[in-house]
Amino acid sequence: MKILQKIALGGGCHWCTEAVFQSLIGVEKVEQGYVASVDVNASFSEAVIVHFNDEVIPLQTLIEIHLHTHKSTSNHSRRNTYRSAVYVFSEEQYQQVLKILEGFQKQFENKLITQVLTFKVFEASRAAIQNYYYTNPQKPFCKQFINPKLELLLQRFSDYTKTAQLNHLKS
Repeated sequence: MKILQKIALGGGCHWCTEAVFQSLIGVEKVEQGYVASVDVNASFSEAVIVHFNDEVIPLQTLIEIHLHTHKSTSNHSRRNTYRSAVYVFSEEQYQQVLKILEGFQKQFENKLITQVLTFKVFEASRAAIQNYYYTNPQKPFCKQFINPKLELLLQRFSDYTKTAQLNHLKS
């Protein structure tokens, strides 16, 4: 049996982030909630923990998708709530993610602000808002904010999508 890897990702609303990563092959579980790191990043910020099979979807691909599905170059006023970050679980993962981010910088006109942070603690969202998109795909928030991210997945990362889940987006 393959041991799953995990990475925590934050950037935008955790409903959006959850829906993006739930829509990918090789992702076995997405935990939606709040993550805190250490020192100046010890406060909670919206994020997800993604449990994935790296033989199906590599960490590099997950990070590339993450960078393209939130404002990874914008240091807006809500960054305390929506910290652009990859939270790592080991020193080895930290070094790997630093190299991955460095390699993706050339895809962006502006400097990536996504931080690589040590994962410290997670607090799950209340059950009523977990699996938000796939429970409420017709809600205005889902149509306005999540659908465009999922459409980007289909356009740019279709080899990694669970297309049956996303068929409703195809026009």
